[in-house]
Amino acid sequence: MASRYSTGDLVPATGIYRVTHNLHRLPHEAVLLANERFPKCARCNDEVLFELAYPAPDLLPTHRNRIYELPIIEDDTSAAALTGTK
Repeated sequence: MASRYSTGDLVPATGIYRVTHNLHRLPHEAVLLANERFPKCARCNDEVLFELAYPAPDLLPTHRNRIYELPIIEDDTSAAALTGTK
């Protein structure tokens, strides 16, 4: 079984992590870099779990974007309002 990590833990390896939120969002994936901290969610704060899905040690060797908080992603009804669909 794969190891699970929580917000604030040190990212052990660069790769694509499966992100599981407490109640408000389906699991998704995010790229995280080794030796950074696992970010919190803007909506559910620290109630987030991370699991390494695909290691990628050579990903982004020179450019780093630091994520300190996962953004709130609006639901489908908000997206429909933006595109004019129902």
